[in-house]
Amino acid sequence: MSVRSSKNNSHRSAPVQPISRGVRGTSKISNGSMADYNDQQHSSSLITVLIAVGANVIIAIAKTIAAFMTGSASMIAESAHSWADAGNGTLLIVAEKKAVKPADVSHPLGYGKESYVWSMIAAFGVFMAGSIVSIYTGITEWNAAESETNYTIGFIVLAVAFLLEGFSLVQAYLQSKKHGQAMNVSAIGYVVSTSNPTLRGVFFEDLAAVTGLIIAAAAMGMHAYTGEPFWDALGSIIVGLLLGAVAIFLISRNRDFLVGYKVSKKIHDYALNELLTHPDIDSVSYLHLEWVGPKKIFMVAAVDIAGNQKEKELAQKFEDIENQFRANSLFQEAILTLSVPNAAVLVLENDDLTQ
Repeated sequence: MSVRSSKNNSHRSAPVQPISRGVRGTSKISNGSMADYNDQQHSSSLITVLIAVGANVIIAIAKTIAAFMTGSASMIAESAHSWADAGNGTLLIVAEKKAVKPADVSHPLGYGKESYVWSMIAAFGVFMAGSIVSIYTGITEWNAAESETNYTIGFIVLAVAFLLEGFSLVQAYLQSKKHGQAMNVSAIGYVVSTSNPTLRGVFFEDLAAVTGLIIAAAAMGMHAYTGEPFWDALGSIIVGLLLGAVAIFLISRNRDFLVGYKVSKKIHDYALNELLTHPDIDSVSYLHLEWVGPKKIFMVAAVDIAGNQKEKELAQKFEDIENQFRANSLFQEAILTLSVPNAAVLVLENDDLTQ
């Protein structure tokens, strides 16, 4: 049962409401460290993806030249990989820009899920432009005639690419480690579970790129050592399979968030703690938290308000508390309703909650 006055209902549908959702920093809720590190996500993710795109464009040009000079199947695969990564990085920048559009009448929960749509398109790009081209090149070159090939320029390009891709990977790792520490999880654990698809996409694409470079170098080295071209073709196929695996993983994670993905226990406990410690709330009987964009949560909670208040006073109290949550950058929208009589209440399992 939700207590809402007619005035409050019209407030919900007014197109200008996203502008008037409280003032950041005016309540206890908006001062938590969970919100502080959330405010840094957009800029740091954009810097990470810009570094990745810049590195991939330079690498793609160098690999393309080396591929023409050497005729190596592995180098052709790596060239396709880098061009695909550059294109995907551009799509991830689009995702970052689209996701921050403010809520409006047609999208009351904002445009955060646009980020997952564009990130999924980018993942398809990895699969189509990278995986298929690499596997196809490897298959067609499998029975190629043995030939004398000088791979010196190829190894030089792979070494330079390794340094650039490695730098981009380190940047993504450090960002993941920083935010993972705030959540008490490892860098890898944060990348896998984060609601930020841009960081996840850059990290795993860079990881695949560094791994692919090692595979390509090994394949070219075996070809040069044995004179057997199938080693080079095998390297191209393995790189293609690697890209396909990364693409499937990224597509799966973006799909999870598009269809509705629950928050981690850490963030659930954070939100529950904010509700339970609010001076106007006696208890919480229901709490639903769902990601609706990168670092943006939609919250619905059933609570028991302190004291015996009239319907009009309850409606205003609900609106005040909701606005306090909306002022927290972690929450895209917050809706409260009354708990049913004698409902079982929620309690924090860990009272020593680190925020």
